[in-house]
Amino acid sequence: MAGKVRTVYECSNCGAQFPKWSGRCLECGKWGTLGEEIVDDKKKNETEILSKISSADIIDLENISSAKTERLPSSILEVDRVLGGGLIPGSLILLSGEPGVGKSTLLAQIADKIIKNNKKESVLYVSGEESATQVKLRLERLSCNLKYFKFIGETNLEKIISTILKNKPDLLIIDSIQTIYSSLLPSEAGGVSQIRNIAVKFMELAKRYDIPVFLIGHITKDGQIAGPKSLEHIVDVVLNLENDGKSAYSVLRSSKNRFGSVNEIGVFEMTGDGFHEVKNPSSIFLEGDISHFFAGSSFSCVMEGNRPFLINVQALVSRTVFGYPQRKSSGFDLNRLQVLSAVISKKQKIDLSNQDIILNIVGGFKTADTALDLSVCLSVISSFLNKEVSRKIVFLGELGLGGELRPVSYLDSRLREIEKMGFSEVLLGDYLSNTEKDRLKKTFKKLSFVFCKNLGEAILNIFSK
Repeated sequence: MAGKVRTVYECSNCGAQFPKWSGRCLECGKWGTLGEEIVDDKKKNETEILSKISSADIIDLENISSAKTERLPSSILEVDRVLGGGLIPGSLILLSGEPGVGKSTLLAQIADKIIKNNKKESVLYVSGEESATQVKLRLERLSCNLKYFKFIGETNLEKIISTILKNKPDLLIIDSIQTIYSSLLPSEAGGVSQIRNIAVKFMELAKRYDIPVFLIGHITKDGQIAGPKSLEHIVDVVLNLENDGKSAYSVLRSSKNRFGSVNEIGVFEMTGDGFHEVKNPSSIFLEGDISHFFAGSSFSCVMEGNRPFLINVQALVSRTVFGYPQRKSSGFDLNRLQVLSAVISKKQKIDLSNQDIILNIVGGFKTADTALDLSVCLSVISSFLNKEVSRKIVFLGELGLGGELRPVSYLDSRLREIEKMGFSEVLLGDYLSNTEKDRLKKTFKKLSFVFCKNLGEAILNIFSK
């Protein structure tokens, strides 16, 4: 029954309460002691309930042992890098990706390696989408040790949890969370309330029994993880497996990680026997044969977390045949391309208002690193002028709205990668002190440096030769 606000009359001498006023208190006999009071029954009931509930135990954080949590490495370096060094016992991890991108394949390989390398005993694979025969065929194709894997073809949450509590596996894989349902809720599997409730139950299970849990999650047509946003808040780690559908290379990204950096990525190549980690990712994002270099192509170095990647930027500029000029980009932010096109037109007197611009990052790589600005601009101008850029030079620089070149982060890491890949020249903004310039020249002896203050100077340096 909902509480309500009502008026009572309370004796100032003994505290007795009465629904009506009278001249004399019927409890203590005093005259003229009854006063009007407003009572909120809801607050009164809450106070009574709270007084009966035992208080929670307070933990003094200073007395907790600060021993470092032991991670479970998978020996797949690209995976361990993204996870922050390995798998944390009791963690809840959500893996999403396009259909057919290889989520189940990657998790099977990770589980096999973790169990094998850390002397664990079992993996419980729960699937509401595949049969035991299908899962076995995949595991055999990946050369996984079948004695480590146990399978449940069940979608009822209560049955799954009961089985887990009886068997206590060392690792749990749920494929997928959208197919699991709880019989305690009236809604169908995949509903918002179902997904939220199931995620909470698996989180409690992981924390209480220190079982690492992998959840495979479907995504919507716009690339977002299906289900409520609270699903991503509940889990400890959110991983995304990406592939442009045109190449054999996939990228594993972390958009949330309570145990490590969210800036790291892992690069894999899909083969007939599963994913193989790519030891030198820069090589796959560069052209295989740079002898076919053409106008509109240039090189730059971007950072994904603490990891540098050499990439090839290609631009195609052609006169607009009909209507408004088009701006298309693959792997680069389209809004950023619009801004850079406006800067080129305004500051360099190069009229792009009647030109279509198509930009491509070779290899299906996607990046938001602003250090790519200079390379994008010079690729566009190179295609517009139909003049080639030297294939031995790398461009680094963020472009301001005034056409000025701004500093880039992790400069030394980028330069080490550039030097390792065999390039001989680097063009970047003239924002360093003379002391810093001398240090770079001494540190990177195989590289020659060109410093420019703005885009105009860079154009003169590149295209006036």
